[in-house]
Amino acid sequence: MIALLRYGSGFPWYRLEGLQENLGIPLPAATQCEIVKDAAAKIQPAGDELIRQAAQGGVVHNDDTSMRVLSLDRGAASEVDIAAERTGVFTSGIVSIGEEYRIGLYFTGRKHAGENLAGVLKQRAAGLEAPIQMCDALSRNLPKQLQVIIGHCLAHARRHFVEVTPNFPQECRFVLESLGEVYGYDEAARAQRMSPEQRLHFHQEHSGPVMKKLYVWLDAQFGERIVEPNSGLGQAISYLLKHWDRLTLFLRQPGAPLDNNVCERALKKSILHRKNSLFYKTRNGAQIGDLFMSLIHTCELNGADPFDYLNQLQRHAEELKQSPSEWMPWNYRATLARTGALLMRRRVC
Repeated sequence: MIALLRYGSGFPWYRLEGLQENLGIPLPAATQCEIVKDAAAKIQPAGDELIRQAAQGGVVHNDDTSMRVLSLDRGAASEVDIAAERTGVFTSGIVSIGEEYRIGLYFTGRKHAGENLAGVLKQRAAGLEAPIQMCDALSRNLPKQLQVIIGHCLAHARRHFVEVTPNFPQECRFVLESLGEVYGYDEAARAQRMSPEQRLHFHQEHSGPVMKKLYVWLDAQFGERIVEPNSGLGQAISYLLKHWDRLTLFLRQPGAPLDNNVCERALKKSILHRKNSLFYKTRNGAQIGDLFMSLIHTCELNGADPFDYLNQLQRHAEELKQSPSEWMPWNYRATLARTGALLMRRRVC
């Protein structure tokens, strides 16, 4: 429960200490830290297994947000493979989508989202096809020296037009309505539970003409000198044209998502922590936070109860250590049922 309140709901330690005091069971913040630290050591195999299985996903989303770790502020040693002049600290969010599950991962440190994604994908099984990577157009989101099929976030491009709508209402209306039509087709494909191939053909038939018309309009704004390139609208149009191929990956690649919203929603946990608690004190504390956030959010993505899941991991720490793949949020209840039935048979015998 401490971990859920701290890393799932963003309660700072001092508020949890006050809560315990009000409940009549005083529990100092330092003691709560030790409890969470001990629990993290027991459930670490589940976190390691999440990373291994996330590397096998067909679609991976990634992004990062700024974070603060006090020990890194004071010049503590950073990752050995990171340039010494890099001073920023980030929490990277990675959401991996497989055929039967979704996994949310968090990594806090000086590495960017692309570097953390590269570390995850190093565990990808040989022989698997290159995954689809969805992110915004920042170069730091791209993994170096790894083969991925890159798509860029259409919602991110749309946001540029939303921001300049007050100054260019008619022009932005056309763009936003065109993108809204595409999102409508994507929702229809989701509602009909189309396969990736069916969804691709559906988008090619319905969204393809819409995007083609939009591209012609965008190109004409500069070609006919209707829009000043340095204006707000011009910059929004330039972004769309520059990244058009990656923004329209969903028209060529089965299973390619339209946007990176699933990862941006995942990062809200880190942003809530930063807003309420301001920082992590140590790098070790940040890693513990990453572990619990990863487990909690993966439960949420798969419809599992994070409170029950974290309790079962601690109760079955030895079994978890022996076969972590059987103690994932999407299959741990089946493992419990199977082990319970086995115990009953042994008692009967």
